[in-house]
Amino acid sequence: MHTSRRRLLATAGGLVVATAAAGVASACAPTAAAPTAESAAAAPTSAGPPTTAPTPAPAQTVAAAPSPAGVPWRYAKLDPTDVAERGYKSYSAGGCMYGACEAVVGALRDRVGAPYDSFPTAATKYGKAGVNGWGTLCGALNGACVAMYLATDTKTADALIDELFTWYGQQALPDYTPKTPRYQIVSSVAESPLCHASVTNWCVKSGFKALSPERAERCAWLTASVAKKTAELLNGVADGVATTPIKLSKDVSNCLTCHGKDGKVENVHMSRATTCAVCHDAADHK
Repeated sequence: MHTSRRRLLATAGGLVVATAAAGVASACAPTAAAPTAESAAAAPTSAGPPTTAPTPAPAQTVAAAPSPAGVPWRYAKLDPTDVAERGYKSYSAGGCMYGACEAVVGALRDRVGAPYDSFPTAATKYGKAGVNGWGTLCGALNGACVAMYLATDTKTADALIDELFTWYGQQALPDYTPKTPRYQIVSSVAESPLCHASVTNWCVKSGFKALSPERAERCAWLTASVAKKTAELLNGVADGVATTPIKLSKDVSNCLTCHGKDGKVENVHMSRATTCAVCHDAADHK
């Protein structure tokens, strides 16, 4: 074993020495002299006429497509009834948020093309039943907000959201009847943008249960109604119609004087609502 190890080390040492020697020999070898201006001038040239460098072609300007990363994108006025029907049908494919978003964005995909054709509306399916069944923000409103932020600037979109939410909380909905409904649906007033409150108020009014097929049909109609309203609001912006400033109800204004910004309690992080009474009553202050 020791003899083999000595042979291995000796062989390795020989390789190192040989490599070093080769490096020294290379360093000591004479190098060719660099050509001088005189030698370059004296060198023979190849036969034939002198050549000239080709003139580069002028650069062509290509109109850039709208960037999917930047919003707003170009908006083209939509047919609100067509958008409503899209919303009703799309509800069955992915729920309320997807239905409303696909209704508006899908219509713009057909009318405008890029970059709407690159937007993955299927990603909005998470918003069903108030975000995956949590009963928070109504998915139809959620999807409408996405469409508004794609189609107009932030300030305008925020004003449209105020209008949409105010309408949703005060209007008897759904207010659009699809062309081929499965059931006949009664309307109710949500008094809140929350899925939980909206569905519960409708169940009380209609007498149907929250997991009934009639309730699912109601939400499909509601998705169509919200999508239609969204198209109408965006069309208004395109026509130069001024947005309507939000006006708070008396009970909300009274509550915010204490619970809102600079109030004695200031423990509510919101500045807008249809009514506080849908979730709270006077007993909450005792």
